[in-house]
Amino acid sequence: MIQFLAAAAGAASQPSWVGWVPIVGMIAIFWFLIIRPQMKRQKEHQQKIAGLKKGDQVVTAGGLIGKVAKVDEHYAEIDLAQGVRVKAVKSTIGDIIPPGGAAAND
Repeated sequence: MIQFLAAAAGAASQPSWVGWVPIVGMIAIFWFLIIRPQMKRQKEHQQKIAGLKKGDQVVTAGGLIGKVAKVDEHYAEIDLAQGVRVKAVKSTIGDIIPPGGAAAND
């Protein structure tokens, strides 16, 4: 009788790796739903900023709209209005407005 109970208890226990399956599943869900799309957006933004050139209309992270006057490795000088030029870190530029958008300082 004791051997039967021991055999039944051994057959009912699960392998130790089964406890890790939900954790691995949650990590996979977070990867595909949150982390991967964010990395893709970040890469697209970096490519967009790398292609920044004089004359582009941009929107800064602070919401200012202007025209790029000068670009170097880390900074961009932006004309916000006639006679108003600011120097911004390139990574703070939120978006490049395609041609045909609203005029910033014309």
